[in-house]
Amino acid sequence: MLDTPQAATSPVIAGKDLVKEFPVRSKGVVRRKIGAIHAVSGVNLEIGANETLALVGESGCGKSTTARLLMNLIEPTSGEVFYEGRDLTKLSRKQMRPIRRDIQLVFQDPMASLDPRMTVFEIIAEPLRVHGLFKNGGRDRVRSLIEIVGLNPEHRDRYPHEFSGGQRQRIGIARALALQPKVLMLDEPVSALDVSIQAGVINLLEDLQEELGLTYLFVSHDLSVVRHIADKVAVMYLGKIVEEGTTDELFAGPAHPYTQALMSAIPLPDPRKERARERIVLVGDVPSPSNPPSGCRFRTRCPLFQTLSKGEQRKCIEVEPLLRSDHQGRTRAACHYAAPKQLV
Repeated sequence: MLDTPQAATSPVIAGKDLVKEFPVRSKGVVRRKIGAIHAVSGVNLEIGANETLALVGESGCGKSTTARLLMNLIEPTSGEVFYEGRDLTKLSRKQMRPIRRDIQLVFQDPMASLDPRMTVFEIIAEPLRVHGLFKNGGRDRVRSLIEIVGLNPEHRDRYPHEFSGGQRQRIGIARALALQPKVLMLDEPVSALDVSIQAGVINLLEDLQEELGLTYLFVSHDLSVVRHIADKVAVMYLGKIVEEGTTDELFAGPAHPYTQALMSAIPLPDPRKERARERIVLVGDVPSPSNPPSGCRFRTRCPLFQTLSKGEQRKCIEVEPLLRSDHQGRTRAACHYAAPKQLV
């Protein structure tokens, strides 16, 4: 994937040519397939050990579906998922069971992911009981996790509704860590939290990664959050990766018009710089994933497309752009006329 020292080693988890289509069926007694939702279309991702890859894009672009494909929670229409060299798509449910312990998911809405009828202790202990591990030091393990995520010991006998959003997310993280996983799939873990609380959760995730050697896939739509936690960034639009690179490279000069638009929306703390900088506003709605545009999927909203000649526009309409490196061989952008642009 990326020509970096981290990518030179074998990835812990990788998706190759992932495609996921959900059928659209007619109404009535006999529900025939009349179309398909193209949620993920040929995605390739690699995440190295102790690395954080951020998957960024607007709502509905296929980020969460991609995360669930990498966990083998849903079956891909085509493509492969590798975890430590093993193709998960070829494993049975019984063969997947021990691997489930290694790959855990932290959900976007902490309240919805916690059983309101269970205490904090029971919530964190549940994965240990399910996998038959609680009898072997499970009680001490739960107490340790409560402390690791920054909660007080007396919190173990309380219920989810008695906590703030940030504390609930810490409970969810503790639950995900119960089985000592190697990989955490973080599905917008701070988007439902206040800005002041987000920083605490992000700092916790960074500390846990350093202490426990975790690998993260961080799904988000907020590039300002991604900048602080990610080693690499993959930008997704309408089921496809349109740009990828290290975090430093991407923020120094995004090359794809879509990434540039996302970057221009990041607020700057300096009011003078905020007023002076260029703001790129996308017009129109995201096309339907059941009928994506031909050629470049972003062309219907692309500000660069409007400035091109008829011949150049024809290429965007007819030829699908592939991910290619920029003129310095760094970030890869799926745009025929990609050019790095400093925005932040």
